[in-house]
Amino acid sequence: MFINATGFYVPEERVDNQHFLELNGLTSEWIEQRTGIRSRSKAKAEENINTMSMEAVRNALPKLPYDITDVDLIVSASYSPYDTVATAAHLAQHEFHIENAKALYLSSACSSFLNALEVVEGYFAMGKATKALILSADKNSAYYNETDPKAGHLWGDAAAAFFISKERVSEKDSEIVEVYTQGLGYLGKAPDAVHLRPCDGGIMMPEGRDVFIQACTYMPKNVLYLLEKNGYTLDNLTYFIGHQANMRIMSNIAKQLNLPEEKFLHNIEELGNTGSVSSALVYAQNDHSFKKGDLVAITVFGGGYSTGACLIKC
Repeated sequence: MFINATGFYVPEERVDNQHFLELNGLTSEWIEQRTGIRSRSKAKAEENINTMSMEAVRNALPKLPYDITDVDLIVSASYSPYDTVATAAHLAQHEFHIENAKALYLSSACSSFLNALEVVEGYFAMGKATKALILSADKNSAYYNETDPKAGHLWGDAAAAFFISKERVSEKDSEIVEVYTQGLGYLGKAPDAVHLRPCDGGIMMPEGRDVFIQACTYMPKNVLYLLEKNGYTLDNLTYFIGHQANMRIMSNIAKQLNLPEEKFLHNIEELGNTGSVSSALVYAQNDHSFKKGDLVAITVFGGGYSTGACLIKC
């Protein structure tokens, strides 16, 4: 599979750490020390994952080497849907007149983007699609409780769009070497560690410590697995993009793998934890700076639990 073009949308508003002092008693210094977050993006009331996804597509269109109507598969990936019937995939089909495409929605917590890549890979393998559009977005502010001292200060909003083809379309395409995902619902605290119950408290993370431990375990493990399987070593890796949940997780992984911090790309300090779009967003924000031959790893860990990684050769 090949990445033909990417786009992204980040809402203009930023909520700084000071906002939470009166809400849940957490100081700006404490939040930054514990999470690395200084501010987080917040969508307007009239924005949602559907509208943000459309803006991400528009951002990608100038770079797309073919007409968007050539797309024959659209996948919306998110855990914070605005409409569970007329999804972002269906809206994109309508907005951009993509008449000959399948359209579907999937959710797998913060692994949703990588699971979408794997679904696209499956459609390509079955011969049922050749060009796909993945819409990755979350509006956490629609569901979070800012007074929650455990997780109310973490969340941001954003969207990304990835155009993927089965075969190389242009010399500028980056190759997706391999995608790997895994469900980890069998782990002890998995089902209750992170949850989003729209009518019962919204998005919460009662077992943050366990999430931290598992993320520090599976995110590097999955990258090492893909590198070895495909004949690479850590020395070959140009950039490491992890799920933007906590900068302390990235620091922990850097120490485990003995990787210099300049190999880690991130945006959590400004945008917060943007959920399932976070790693895709980092890639899309930086793809203009990737050089031919660069090897990029994306690795995630999410609620449920769920995990996954992919290797991209630029």
